[in-house]
Amino acid sequence: MSADLPTYDGLMQATRRHFLGTSALGLGALALRGIVGDAQAAPLPRGTHFPSKAKRVIYLFQAGGPSQFETLDPKPLLREKHTQPLPDSVRQGQRLTGMSGYQATLPLAGSFTDFKKYGKSGVEYSDLLSRTGEVADDLCVIRSMHTEAINHDPAITFFCSGNQVAGRPSMGAWASYGLGSMNENLPAFIVLISQDATKDQPLYSRLWGAGFLPSEHQGVQFKAGKEPVLFLTNPEGVSPHARRGMLDALGKLNAVQRASELDPEVDARLAQAEMAYRMQTSVPEVADLSKESPATLAMYGESVKTPGSFAANCLQARRLVEKGVRFVQLFHQGWDNHGDLPGGIKRQCQQTDQASAALIKDLKQRGLLEDTLVIWGGEFGRTAYSQGKITKDSYGRDHHPRCFSLWMAGGGVKGGHVHGQTDEFGYNIVKDPVHVHDLHATMQHLLGVDHERQTFKFQGRYYRLTDVAGHVVKAVIA
Repeated sequence: MSADLPTYDGLMQATRRHFLGTSALGLGALALRGIVGDAQAAPLPRGTHFPSKAKRVIYLFQAGGPSQFETLDPKPLLREKHTQPLPDSVRQGQRLTGMSGYQATLPLAGSFTDFKKYGKSGVEYSDLLSRTGEVADDLCVIRSMHTEAINHDPAITFFCSGNQVAGRPSMGAWASYGLGSMNENLPAFIVLISQDATKDQPLYSRLWGAGFLPSEHQGVQFKAGKEPVLFLTNPEGVSPHARRGMLDALGKLNAVQRASELDPEVDARLAQAEMAYRMQTSVPEVADLSKESPATLAMYGESVKTPGSFAANCLQARRLVEKGVRFVQLFHQGWDNHGDLPGGIKRQCQQTDQASAALIKDLKQRGLLEDTLVIWGGEFGRTAYSQGKITKDSYGRDHHPRCFSLWMAGGGVKGGHVHGQTDEFGYNIVKDPVHVHDLHATMQHLLGVDHERQTFKFQGRYYRLTDVAGHVVKAVIA
């Protein structure tokens, strides 16, 4: 349990004045309380448990499940055995989705794209990720990720909150709660969603919600356009001076409500209102990409000029962390390629490859990559076999939670490194498995947080991002 952060139960404990006014035991109970100790001791300041390697995180979440066979995990055997049935000895009776479980045979699908070695490290990347290959020596590829969730909603929820059931705090909310913001004029946790992505699997605000943590730790979604945060600007006829006066009056009313109801959410609402007031001046400045140099814009690609595109959001993420935002999460949909995978994944990589690599280069040239952890990946991988028939020009892949790939960079991670290994069919892990809880534990460790000690008491139980599991993957840490 954590001794240095307030808990929900602790925040809800009665104050001394309220205790005296309402307790039937009166002063006798106060005397007993003095003997056993005050139930609401003042919380210690936030901070790390040990020196951190990363100060901030940019998470490039590829929603839908990118195929590892066309991106990060080459499997020549699949080409050799293209269209042949998946051996039962490989599947071992493992669970399938209803979308391919009905098939009499599961035809193996070799990748349509080639892989090449990049950088001094010689790590292989797909031709679809040639720009990513340019920064190969800065990336750590994990090829042995695995999860229990086989369908999108529970799988994405699991990655974002550490649990398949909705309602837990998101990983960005945990970072905000435990470490706070580095800029009082911007939220600690900001979310950006690609407007140029194929809208296949839905996204929900609970994916960046605060759960049972105080609500000021929830992610704030920035939108494309003149008003990045909805309802942030003052209504017509309301001056900044009037807005300030309104907040001061609201603060007094909230103080009365807080004293009578003892609800910590009263303070959370006021904190959000005060943040919104400060953001009126900070957000327009940080959201203005026109101040970037032509060379920087060219590095991210032509689509950076389109507000809300993945490229524009990557550049926006760099600007945000540069200003002290703790956790920035980008969501890019469209990776759910059950059919026409060649056409679909080509489009996805065209939208994301250059900008992802540019983000790494940009952070590095500004001296930010060293203490900024960047993660790229989806909620699960794809099957080695095709969902449905394989034609001359097309095939699809079903969901595969047993093993998949993602990459990490910066923030104390080994560059030019590959961790984990799958079998020659890419169906099972044969070396160094990494679970979702392990990834979360490692991310928190790099931020200087002991994942077993950052807890929050809710309804009588101490919760954490990694639940009751998770191990730091020390082999990927530089």
